[in-house]
Amino acid sequence: MLIPELPQYLTDMGGGEFKGLIIALFTLTAGISRPFSGKLSDKVGRVPVMAFGSLVCFVCGFLYPLTTTVFPFLFLRLIHGFSTGFKPTGTSAYIADIVPVNRRGESMGIHGLIGSLGMAFGPFLGGWIVQHYDINILFYASSLLSFLSIAILFNMKETLPKERQEKYSWSLLKINRNDIFDGSVLPVVIVVFFCLFSYGAVITLIPDLSQSIGLKNKGYYFLVYTLASIGIRFIAGRWSDRKGRPNVLIIGTLFMILALLCLAFTHEIILLSISGVLFGIGNGIVSPITQAWTIDLCREENRGKAVATMYIALEAGIGLGALLPTFIYQNRVENLPASFIFTTAVVSIALIYLLIYNRKHSVSTI
Repeated sequence: MLIPELPQYLTDMGGGEFKGLIIALFTLTAGISRPFSGKLSDKVGRVPVMAFGSLVCFVCGFLYPLTTTVFPFLFLRLIHGFSTGFKPTGTSAYIADIVPVNRRGESMGIHGLIGSLGMAFGPFLGGWIVQHYDINILFYASSLLSFLSIAILFNMKETLPKERQEKYSWSLLKINRNDIFDGSVLPVVIVVFFCLFSYGAVITLIPDLSQSIGLKNKGYYFLVYTLASIGIRFIAGRWSDRKGRPNVLIIGTLFMILALLCLAFTHEIILLSISGVLFGIGNGIVSPITQAWTIDLCREENRGKAVATMYIALEAGIGLGALLPTFIYQNRVENLPASFIFTTAVVSIALIYLLIYNRKHSVSTI
């Protein structure tokens, strides 16, 4: 709901040159918090970790209207990142606990399908609220939805076995090197980092690109790409259960590259829409399969840490994707094509890696 409107909100404060930090600061905190959420998920439980992430969203929605200058706003973005640092880590581990191994890709596809419904209508609804009411109403609406998430979580049964559960203590927040990175999921880390670089660039630059071609609702692209991703998530997950994760990921990466090339040459809504469809298909393939691949490669007792490792790569990719292309963009519309060409080159690294990996590992990793 918030992302398409935040660049203009920051610009109105006089901080247009800091647009790249809207996502970069958010993902910085999310990435830093992953080792903590992964460890707590494996020690305390999945549900408390998810609930904390939703609680951060609930609180931040009420604080945004109080941030009327640039640096308090950027600081709040930093704090808001804890939500993504905790909620998805607990969710992915929870799903892995309750589904059979041979349907793991399918289950992550269903999870992504449901999440995509929110991501499809959230940005579009956010744009509608701002057009008809006020941006503060948008912030309060985001808090309301976060509260509903918390209410649901408190009625969910914990899936971490009781013999592995520990009572929370401050000592659990002591993180050593072994808690930060699970080396068994390194292939996933590489693919996720370079693929999700594109997502950071897209969510940062699309609002300005949309405005430059005359679109009033800056959430339009997000609606198109997310709707396009809904159906493919379920299909891709099941397909990867049979054909192997890397094989299907190659196809997803190709779709992302084509989408970015379309954006580099976009001057009207038709090409923007085509890009949205292609990007939705690519992201709808990459997202659930990388999550399933993470669970495939890790040990059961390290699921929380492995998922956290994958999400660290995700946040790093999104954060740098939001930041580096804006150095090329420099808040000038004529620089947008170069920004998207640069992003295309970065995503191509993931494709090259997958092709090499597939040649070396011809047997399915499932």
